[in-house]
Amino acid sequence: MFHQPDLFDAIEPSHSEHGQDSLDLPAVIERIAGISPRPRYTFMVLNLIAQAAGSNSGSAGPYVTNGGQRTLLRDWLCDSLVPMAQRDPRRRAIVAEVRSSLASRNMLPADPTEADRIVEREVRTRVRRSGRTNVSRAVSDLVRAGLLRRHYQGYRVDHHNRGAQREAVYTITEAAALALRAI
Repeated sequence: MFHQPDLFDAIEPSHSEHGQDSLDLPAVIERIAGISPRPRYTFMVLNLIAQAAGSNSGSAGPYVTNGGQRTLLRDWLCDSLVPMAQRDPRRRAIVAEVRSSLASRNMLPADPTEADRIVEREVRTRVRRSGRTNVSRAVSDLVRAGLLRRHYQGYRVDHHNRGAQREAVYTITEAAALALRAI
């Protein structure tokens, strides 16, 4: 007689696979380093998400209140990580590219202070756009590592926040939160 094995018998739950029961900070770092191509950046993202989650049952998003102002979580993460890129040659290249692009279209005012403000605003928009992609990649690494869960607010078609306008909510696992609190 033909025997069909149960395919789900061979799969262990993810918490056993990743050893969720006992995590310390070195284990968190080791797990991130084994999965992510950018472990330092990914660890910084995890720390910021843990900070944003605070005492909110481990969940952060879709908005973070910062200085009395509500900001989308991914934008807040990007803005928090911008100082890491201030000296990056790519950022300087973006500033030069934006300045020349605006100058060629005669969109820069004669006042240098006003021109710098316009250039900085456009650079910030571009950096935030690419930063959101980088944050999403880091979060995907954290989800694969079993340190974070992700869902989106606004998944229903008739919801006011539907379609591509859905925003991420990240929930840090209890084991990861305990390991990070030990810092």
